Amino acid sequence: MSAFNRRGVLGLGAAVGAAAVAAPGRAAEPGFLWGAATAGHQIEGNNVNADIWLLEQVDPTVFAEPSGDACDSLHRWREDVAIVKALGLNAYRFSVEWSRIEPAPGQFSQAYIDHYARIVARCRDQGLAPVVTFNHFTTPRWFAAAGGWENPDSPDLFARFCERAGRALAEGMSHALTFNEPNLALGGRWSANPPPPAFMERMSACIAAAGRASGSDHFSLLMGDKDPRPMIPHVVAAHGQARAALRSLRSDLPVGLSLAIPDEVAVVPDSALERKRADVYQPFFEAVADDEFVGVQTYGRDYVGAEKSVEPPADIPRRANGKEWFPAAVGNVARYVYQATGKPILVTENGIDAEDDAERARFIPEAVGSVLAARDAGVPVLG
Repeated sequence: MSAFNRRGVLGLGAAVGAAAVAAPGRAAEPGFLWGAATAGHQIEGNNVNADIWLLEQVDPTVFAEPSGDACDSLHRWREDVAIVKALGLNAYRFSVEWSRIEPAPGQFSQAYIDHYARIVARCRDQGLAPVVTFNHFTTPRWFAAAGGWENPDSPDLFARFCERAGRALAEGMSHALTFNEPNLALGGRWSANPPPPAFMERMSACIAAAGRASGSDHFSLLMGDKDPRPMIPHVVAAHGQARAALRSLRSDLPVGLSLAIPDEVAVVPDSALERKRADVYQPFFEAVADDEFVGVQTYGRDYVGAEKSVEPPADIPRRANGKEWFPAAVGNVARYVYQATGKPILVTENGIDAEDDAERARFIPEAVGSVLAARDAGVPVLG
């Protein structure tokens, strides 16, 4: 079976085609990015030096199954780039795996740096803008075993990795994202459905097992079992130092980070909405003051009550799986983030968890339309 059939490219092509029909002429506008996004650990396979790989292997684990070969994109990345091209897109967002490039502290793999440089070069050769993420959740096992983002040395370590990888990648990149959704860990305390205590107990046991396997008593992840707030200053500092490292290699490289932000609705007069935003987004809104753009990642709406998020109203339009139908959420978030930061917006993730591409084909035109409407209203949307 061909790789294109294996990945369902025809169904995806229909969805993208529907988006173009919804905005005739807009897809051809010079400089506007229309792309697809992936994350290294989720698609590459056999990411054996990463913290998440280890957490998948230990007993007990919170993972239903190990990632294993995943989509084998480590070897089939050329097919991935070809699919992006075949879909008529002009950008590909992918991440570089820190644990492959620096499998042990201070030991850098030129082979893997060259591997990611080849992806950048192939994208350029195919007319695709390479949007590169330097941290899409995973970190090296040795980094987590040394305390992860609790470690005061973590900003220096991350910046060192970005500088070393950036020597080979920066010249060809279109945009650089230092972090993917670093604010996500902060949002859990505001959730209408936080993880149950039994899950968190299992998470703690899983992380402890990973620590024992690493000979560490302070194995740590940003989205682990600890209060993430003490780690945020280190993440913010790491972003700033990584940005400086990348700019030292190429002064005109657009650098930003992506944030997970739903379209938020206050459902009571004394809503906790502004308190939530101050807690979950404001540290990063301040961190992007010297950035060229902000990446926005939106997957729906969030209804905020007096103390935290609450269940959606019963009368909202819903999908077949019971989740809310509201494609325009992403356009609303683009407007909010631009108002809050004054920075250009790049929608780095958006979509629905649909098994039926007919539903996705219906979703995409409305979502794209909401983003273009925000742009027409004055929001500088990059893509």
